Amino acid sequence: MLRGSRLVRPFQFQGTSSDWLPSSITKSPAIAAATNTILFLGLFIISAAILFSYWIQISNFQIGNSANETILISNKYQEPFKVIEFPLNCSIGSNINQTQTCPTSYPTTFGNLDDLEPSSSPICPDYFRFIHQDLMPWKATGITRDMVERAKETAHFRLVIVKGKAYVEKYKKSIQTRDVFTIWGILQLLRRYPGRLPDLELMFDCDDKPVIRSRDFRGPNSTQVPPLFRYCGDRWTKDIVFPDWSFWGWAEINIKPWEGLLKDLKKGNDRRKWMEREPYAYWKGNPFVAESRKDLLKCNVSDSQDWNARLFIQDWILESQQGFKQSDVASQCTHRYKIYIEGYAWSVSEKYILACDSVTLIVKPQYYDFFTRSLQPVHHYWPIRHDDKCKSIKFAVDWGNNHKQKAQAIGKAASDFIQQELKMDFVYDYMFHLLNKYAKLLRFEPKIPEGATHLCSESMACPAAESEKKFMTESLVKSPSVTSPCTMPPAYKPQALGNLYRRNINLNKQVQKWEDKYWENLSKQD
Repeated sequence: MLRGSRLVRPFQFQGTSSDWLPSSITKSPAIAAATNTILFLGLFIISAAILFSYWIQISNFQIGNSANETILISNKYQEPFKVIEFPLNCSIGSNINQTQTCPTSYPTTFGNLDDLEPSSSPICPDYFRFIHQDLMPWKATGITRDMVERAKETAHFRLVIVKGKAYVEKYKKSIQTRDVFTIWGILQLLRRYPGRLPDLELMFDCDDKPVIRSRDFRGPNSTQVPPLFRYCGDRWTKDIVFPDWSFWGWAEINIKPWEGLLKDLKKGNDRRKWMEREPYAYWKGNPFVAESRKDLLKCNVSDSQDWNARLFIQDWILESQQGFKQSDVASQCTHRYKIYIEGYAWSVSEKYILACDSVTLIVKPQYYDFFTRSLQPVHHYWPIRHDDKCKSIKFAVDWGNNHKQKAQAIGKAASDFIQQELKMDFVYDYMFHLLNKYAKLLRFEPKIPEGATHLCSESMACPAAESEKKFMTESLVKSPSVTSPCTMPPAYKPQALGNLYRRNINLNKQVQKWEDKYWENLSKQD
């Protein structure tokens, strides 16, 4: 991981070694010989000093079985270098009646942090600015242990990080493996940035809907807001939004980890260009989790009406029996338009839909996840009314088919956003900055609870079921990052945040005016 080649570059002169001396000196053979000797000795001393300095750096690069490994990374030399990888080691404790233990060979700290390569994207994407907003309830008071304990009421687990190690206290089983892959993701963050997360303690709720209602903490006699992490929020709650489990894979429905899937989605887009796609709006999902989805099915094509929608019910039980052959996300970018509609709450499908190069038709949402608050109507997606879906979808598709270049631009802006600003590097950086800022608010010393389990990648992945282990292996961070996290942008000023909200509201209203005019003209023609 060190820049190890071309450490000493030989001095180069044009012509002979004495061409740069005055002619009066070079004419004397004795003086010239003495000068060359002095020059040679000088070069030897400089070279020895550089090599000695490099030897000192190498001596600080420690890889072994020490429990406290240190890695120094230097960016002083501009040659490519080989990254040392640490794959899963499932041999430790693999004998009968032995528990899988955590290896001690993985680095737990970086040495000289100043030597880290600067991030290739020095400023984080705009949605990072909402970290400040999500932590605002505790800006003045900080976070006490009592506040954290009150968040336990609905939490699935408590996460404690002490000296770079993760400990988990579980309270109840989550839906499927949400808790497992959320914890797995945090362990990968610790592998990516070893030694760079402070001690912290938090509660995590893996259910869909946010529960920390703002109205319950107003008034002179109200208690302080308990900090609770989860996957989504809305305008009426104070839950802290965190990346969802599916970024590391959704084993139950065979959706692979995000880093590999993002590449598959890009290839899928290249296979079928926008103009070659079906000129309709596509949706496939489970309609039985929400009334709004059942209502969407009324917009499907029939013998008497075509709302420009092609809607399909996803039967996950049948799909699992058939080996998930019809649910490959990267193979569903076949229509010019794709519909996103919330289920019981927010849906993880949003990122897959936005990545398709299709125009994403978003039925007016209630919830947001960590990255969607920076999406802009008419630029990244097309807004659809929730109370008149069919007419709204019909207009959106007709508009797009009549304004093909503009429609393609909307689809491309969304997929570019996903590919460039939601790549896995930024997902980890979001987690890094959120947890660091959260930890700074703690007004107590995090402690490992009695009965908590020390977890590492090996203790989770090695004994896991085959499908879970497959995705864990694919999403494993094999070595510390050689770049620093992106730089956090500042918080929105109140006026700027207000302008952002007003801009989105006005764009939504503009689309509604176009839509009303469209149907008014059709009515006159009839």
